[in-house]
Amino acid sequence: MRLAVSSYSFEKLISSGEMTQFDCIAKAKQIGFEAIEFVDILAPEGITIEEYASVLAQECAHQGIRISCFTFGADFILGSNGDTRSEIERVKKMIDIAAILGVNLVRHDATKGDGRPFDTILPILIDACREITIYAASKGIRTTVENHGYFCQDSERLEKLYTGVTHRNFGILGDMGNFLCADEAPEKAFGRIAPYIFYAHAKDFYVKSGLYPNPGTGYFYSRSRNYLKGTIVGHGDVPILQCLRILKSVGYDSDIAIEFEGMEDTITGISVGYENLKRYINSI
Repeated sequence: MRLAVSSYSFEKLISSGEMTQFDCIAKAKQIGFEAIEFVDILAPEGITIEEYASVLAQECAHQGIRISCFTFGADFILGSNGDTRSEIERVKKMIDIAAILGVNLVRHDATKGDGRPFDTILPILIDACREITIYAASKGIRTTVENHGYFCQDSERLEKLYTGVTHRNFGILGDMGNFLCADEAPEKAFGRIAPYIFYAHAKDFYVKSGLYPNPGTGYFYSRSRNYLKGTIVGHGDVPILQCLRILKSVGYDSDIAIEFEGMEDTITGISVGYENLKRYINSI
């Protein structure tokens, strides 16, 4: 297993203007990561997304760091004004951006839902994901959907989507923390979907029961109104080590990307998480 970091981990510094995605490359390399995942392409004013993707790819090559994944949003029910065909075509254009980056893996979402039961809209999601992955395969790019966004987040729902698409180019991005957003035990969820995982996120949360008052700033609600707060990998309640062991048991030997969402200092949070995750991987 190889250590990567999501550019989203630097979000506070990017939003404040202290860093750009370009700056994240050197910092990731300095901390010790082998690869970086880009979440969207945040092109500066006056530069197209295509041009900036090329710049990022060139800088990664210069720094000697791989691009492990290109991550972007999608919604085949609500996106592009609810027009599924238009959303599919938009996602295909994002696949073209991935090709410019030179990455061989992308993550796109499926949907946040529109109030209908999951099984009702599942056939739409299956058809859309299959068409996207067939297009991506022609460019040497694999596609994934993450346990993300509350609606398409449970391991059972992801398994239904995976088995429905039935294409070897399509898999799951398994985020160790995100299952808690759907109030599912991460180790139980990973035990179900591990064979389908193409890529993994190491993310940690503090968890507090919804039986008690809101703990305050930094906490957000899970789907069943429990409380979650992002923190440094290894500091929270997510069974990171157990999830790694599950992945190893199915022969997973790809990237594990830290996605830091804590209130702690960004660089400290990422760096401590890196040391913890490295130690965990070396112990299994």
